[in-house]
Amino acid sequence: MTDAQWEIVGFIGQFVFGGRFLAQWIASEQAKKGVVPISFWYLSILGAIIVFGYAVHKSSPSFMMSQAFGLVVYCRNLALVAKHKEAHSAQPE
Repeated sequence: MTDAQWEIVGFIGQFVFGGRFLAQWIASEQAKKGVVPISFWYLSILGAIIVFGYAVHKSSPSFMMSQAFGLVVYCRNLALVAKHKEAHSAQPE
């Protein structure tokens, strides 16, 4: 890919990553309280993967490390959400 195409990839990654805040804002407005929707974590993961690829292209170890660390956190949060849902679905109503 050309440098211009990589710049587009970087902007797309940042747009997806930033979109998580829009998703969180909309969900909070709908709930009338602060919430973090599951889409926040999926957008975080997708954006971080795209930005990580851009960071690899730019050969930026600090940029790569920050995205890799974030990916661990986002995946762990999804695992915790799934565990919480599983525990609550197992309880009789």
